[in-house]
Amino acid sequence: MMDPILAKAKHAALCMQRNNWEQGVLAQAFLEAGDTDTAIQLAVEAVYRQQEDGRCAQIGGSNASTDPCAVGEALIAAAARTGDPWLAAAKDKLLYWALELAPCSPEGVVYHFDDSKLIWVDSCYMLPPFLAAAGCFNEALRQLDGYWQILLDPAKGLLSHQWDDAAESYPRKDVWGVGNGWAAAGMIRVRAMLPAGYEAQKRLLEDRIRMLLTNAFRFQRADGAFHDVLDDPTSFREINCGQMFAYTVYRGIREGWLEETFLPMAEKAREAALAAVDPFGLVQDVCGLPFFDKPGVAAEGQAFFILMETAREALYAMKAPQGE
Repeated sequence: MMDPILAKAKHAALCMQRNNWEQGVLAQAFLEAGDTDTAIQLAVEAVYRQQEDGRCAQIGGSNASTDPCAVGEALIAAAARTGDPWLAAAKDKLLYWALELAPCSPEGVVYHFDDSKLIWVDSCYMLPPFLAAAGCFNEALRQLDGYWQILLDPAKGLLSHQWDDAAESYPRKDVWGVGNGWAAAGMIRVRAMLPAGYEAQKRLLEDRIRMLLTNAFRFQRADGAFHDVLDDPTSFREINCGQMFAYTVYRGIREGWLEETFLPMAEKAREAALAAVDPFGLVQDVCGLPFFDKPGVAAEGQAFFILMETAREALYAMKAPQGE
């Protein structure tokens, strides 16, 4: 039987209005949770809103380049499960956008928007997992490496939020908690999809994820939550980055490469998230809609609650003695 809190969180997520990346991240969450039918339904809706250039889930005139690719994993699964040529064609159009049409830097790093030369840490999650799921492993790794090289703050061992290639400066150099969560979660998804022969690349991703987790958890509050900007205690208390870090920890330990010393910190972050779920199943005090500049609710916060709980359940099922 599904945990009643998780059931409420899922229902609340489906009741929320969603932007293109939120549609994709939520579809990923249901796919990973084993609810393939709902993931397919979310992917189908994203295709109904596909632009001619291939970008999916487009509402409100979004000019994002990578966000529409977040639904890619669910779209691949939907096309494979249904055998529907319409879904297969939509997946191919989205992949063509990602590989051929999306604006990118001279080094080939895809910009976050189609009308500027901004590189955002968010893209670590929106684009590379889709590329890896489509079998474009080298390109997925190239994008992750490009974002890493551009956004890493070496002194902090964390990633800055935004770089502007045109101005050659950081519009926002802050080490945003959710941004580092996007990066850690995106890297762990790509790592899990890499086939045999990519052992060195897997180890590099493991090292980078471990670095982000180690340095982020230095700023975990006594109550298990974090601040919106990890190293700025004057920024607001925030829940979703803790969900993202916990998700990454649960998966890393289950996959056998991450140390269990991270588990108590993940459990503490999860407790903060559980305490933030209101009677309607909404995870409160995440980076909130509509501008993500204050605590509130957001579909991505719901999605990562689902992802966190799914990853934790899988970990503890593996650790349980046989027969339990």
